[in-house]
Amino acid sequence: MLNNIGLPGLLLIAVVVLVLFGRGKISSLMGEVGKGITAFKKGVTDGTKELEEDAAEAAKDVTPETEADKDKA
Repeated sequence: MLNNIGLPGLLLIAVVVLVLFGRGKISSLMGEVGKGITAFKKGVTDGTKELEEDAAEAAKDVTPETEADKDKA
């Protein structure tokens, strides 16, 4: 069904949406969508950094530093 829309159909839908919601409402809605995308990207980046830090913590060198530490192990 959606394969048959084409350019004239998309333009008609855009005009109907613009008439129903108005320019101000649509621009504020798009601003909120942009903020949501930015927050999502930030969350993904923070999550990736956290996973990398956890992996680096697990991969730390565990060899004893002093002779006393060697005797304990």
